[in-house]
Amino acid sequence: MQGAILWDLDGVLADTGEAHYAAWRALFAERGETITRGQFAETFGMSNLPILRQWLGDEPSDEELVALGLHKEELYREFVEDNVRTLPGVRDLLEAAKDHGYRQAVASSGEMANIVTVIRALGIANYFDALVSGAFLPQSKPDPAIFVQSAGALGVPEARCLVVEDGTVGVEAARRAGMACLAITTTHPRERLQSADRVVDSLQEVTTEELLALVERA
Repeated sequence: MQGAILWDLDGVLADTGEAHYAAWRALFAERGETITRGQFAETFGMSNLPILRQWLGDEPSDEELVALGLHKEELYREFVEDNVRTLPGVRDLLEAAKDHGYRQAVASSGEMANIVTVIRALGIANYFDALVSGAFLPQSKPDPAIFVQSAGALGVPEARCLVVEDGTVGVEAARRAGMACLAITTTHPRERLQSADRVVDSLQEVTTEELLALVERA
């Protein structure tokens, strides 16, 4: 039975963290407020609505938060265009998975416009059979909805999917979806990612054989 690899985008395929942080800081500066790097790191990998609800509390309406989130993404795309780069080891693993017939999807909490912008800038669109955004799903990671939806988009059973993640919420979402998980310490320290099947500091550490074995383990 065919397997699949579901790739998170930020911090896994691409180094976009500083662009996201800059966008959040710019958004809150417009409001006369500040966001710390610690706050940003704790929510990295979540979609905008739960992030803003966590930071701003119960007072703003969902409509106000959606508008703020849309503006943040506009700011993000301004920052990301000239600053995105593929993380080390990514291209080799994408190529290996494609050569072995595995279906691949981007499964990101970011908006589809962001996903398309980054994938186009990196020049890696041809590796993917689906691009899936969780921006408007009812629940953000650690809810497994985005991974379940991605498996469905690929036509591959959830139990045959490997998730590649860097966020604690993403690793938990993969676990809840019943999927194997390869975690990279781009955003969080190793000890916070231990529920993944394997944790690495760089995807350069993962050989083709090890990647295929993780997919087959799924």
